[in-house]
Amino acid sequence: MARIGISGRIAQAFIRSKLTPLIVLASLLLGLFAVFITPREEEPQIVVPMIDVMVAYPGASAREVEERVTRPMEKFLWEIKGVEYIYSIVKPGMNLTIVRFYVGEDMEDSIVNLYNKLMANFDRIPPGVTQPLVKPKSIDDVPILTLTLWDGENRYTGYELRRIAVELAEELKKDQNVSELSIIGGQKRQVIINLDQSRLKAYQTSSLQIMQALQQANFVLPSGSFPAGNREFLVETGGFLADMEDVASVIVGIYNGKPVYLRDVAVLTDGPEEPANYVFMGLGPAAAEKDLTPAPGQFEAVTIAISKKKGANASTVAHEALEKVEALKGRLIPSNLQVTVTRDYGETAKEKSDELLKHMLIATVSVIILIAFTLGWREAVVVGVAVPVTLALTLLINYLYGYTLNRVTLFALIFSIGILVDDAIVVVENIHRHFKLHRINPLTAILAVDEVGSPTILATFAVIAALLPMAFVSGLMGPYMRPIPVGASAAMLFSLLVAFIVTPWLSYLVLKNVKHNSAEQEADSRLLRIYKKIINPFLDSSVKRITMLLLVGLLLGVALLLLPLKKVTVKMLPFDNKSELQIIIDMPEGAPLEETAALTREMGEYLKTVPEVTDYQAYIGTAAPYNFNGLVRHYFLRSGSNVADLQVNFVSKEKRVQQSHDLAKRLRPSLKEIGDRYAASIKVAEIPPGPPVLSTLVAEIYGPALNRQIEIAAAVKKYLKKQ
Repeated sequence: MARIGISGRIAQAFIRSKLTPLIVLASLLLGLFAVFITPREEEPQIVVPMIDVMVAYPGASAREVEERVTRPMEKFLWEIKGVEYIYSIVKPGMNLTIVRFYVGEDMEDSIVNLYNKLMANFDRIPPGVTQPLVKPKSIDDVPILTLTLWDGENRYTGYELRRIAVELAEELKKDQNVSELSIIGGQKRQVIINLDQSRLKAYQTSSLQIMQALQQANFVLPSGSFPAGNREFLVETGGFLADMEDVASVIVGIYNGKPVYLRDVAVLTDGPEEPANYVFMGLGPAAAEKDLTPAPGQFEAVTIAISKKKGANASTVAHEALEKVEALKGRLIPSNLQVTVTRDYGETAKEKSDELLKHMLIATVSVIILIAFTLGWREAVVVGVAVPVTLALTLLINYLYGYTLNRVTLFALIFSIGILVDDAIVVVENIHRHFKLHRINPLTAILAVDEVGSPTILATFAVIAALLPMAFVSGLMGPYMRPIPVGASAAMLFSLLVAFIVTPWLSYLVLKNVKHNSAEQEADSRLLRIYKKIINPFLDSSVKRITMLLLVGLLLGVALLLLPLKKVTVKMLPFDNKSELQIIIDMPEGAPLEETAALTREMGEYLKTVPEVTDYQAYIGTAAPYNFNGLVRHYFLRSGSNVADLQVNFVSKEKRVQQSHDLAKRLRPSLKEIGDRYAASIKVAEIPPGPPVLSTLVAEIYGPALNRQIEIAAAVKKYLKKQ
């Protein structure tokens, strides 16, 4: 007997081993464990440290802020290792510098390095400039769940809705996997002090004195301790203002030897602050899909946005939060108040992962049925065990590697099913052939595995070599797509091991009843006969071979010509079919809040005519809860009387004909027409199918003269509009 190779030795070690069935069982159980415990998310985890550095310079012009703060700070921030981009936004009295590190840089190390660099240069801060405020941002800061509180009969004001939302947020925050909660809309509680000028003059008191008195009355200072009665007592002086009576009783001066109280010189009101923004809820024609009744008009609302901690399961966090909301209805939440889920990435992540797992199961079953028809049901049983074992081990590796269950990791598994099944098919088919030609015993199976072992190993590593370069793609696309080469390569390696360990063992058990035929009795199958008729003419004639090669080359050339001729659209990723989109509204500078609200209301009335819209939320003067796209573009910093966002929600994709991209294209002309009447800039922002970017096309203009930069920027903008 010839020397057995590595594949044959592996098969020999496990074909009659008692460990082999345990390996199969353990692999399947570990795969189920990985499916249940791996966090489910909509998008892959991408580590891109982005840190905002905010500096205030009260009273300075934009030019002065740039010269004295922005330029010096950018110079020493560029000295930090791992920095890829630095963007700065300068306005009168303030500067925002966005420091973005290379993909994959450790967030904690990046924060520490940036803090060290800033602290080492504190002595260079000009007089009047505040210390830098550092705010790191990551994908985990994106809210996974938003709850909008509103009343269809307008019985609650924004002030009252916010007070309820604050109490509800306190309860939701108690979940250990909730990281950040933000409340958007409504008015905060505020004691408004309206000074009476005549009384101020009568009591010889100024507004500056009143400000100082309020500041001094609203703090607590430790003032030592004293022993008494075998105990030590800590002494604190001062106190915090607890209610309006405390504020009214603040002594603001002395007149004729008597104290002057704040209530003597001012009228005080305890209630909502002056509105700086508005949030409204609107219902579309498809509101019934959310168990809501379409109604005219818009309703004042408040939104709670919930983010999860790093590594937490988005589906679990969202589910537990919604369960808590249901439990609080009728107690903390009034029974006549509506709480509508306006974003649930936990549910969408679960839907996508469940759908992909279902498709993975369908693909596996389809392959097994195909093998049953072509090779036989016994061979299909062998492959039906080998494929799930391979997938289970791959899911375990994904979990151990830190990947989440998302559409990219599951796509990698579905993609690899078609190639990982090859190893098992090749091995089981050769074992079946050897059992027919020779004796049915373990040695025959070992020799059959060894016969095809080397080409199987070579084919497996050839596929891995073709996939692995994708793991080294740079930029945001790198970590986004990396689960595909990593997952598919792991699946191929496991499929090779399973083909050498599990397949021979199971084949020996299942194929024992194969009928024995001698070599002389082995007949060609019908498929082989058809294949011979096709291929033999090319093997026998050199002219036909050359003709075939030329024809293949010609077809390849024609296919390549489709790219420069733009007959084929080239995209990195296909459009996604989301059930939401955002409308970003920028009014001209100086536009009042009410005019911005009027534009937003008119757009809302148009959205009520779109059959696919279930509901929308209008955020006027403030930013809507941001998504991954908004995180990169810093939409969360949008504020002011001239800005507004519209969050539009559609029915689920199963209940509409058009995809979200087609809906966005359909809505854009009408929305732009409405915006043009108000001289507003309108952007319909879809959630991209892959990692977001600042914009589809970014043009950067550099130069020493600001006026010239603005002129060139205007010319570039005009040119791009014509394209």
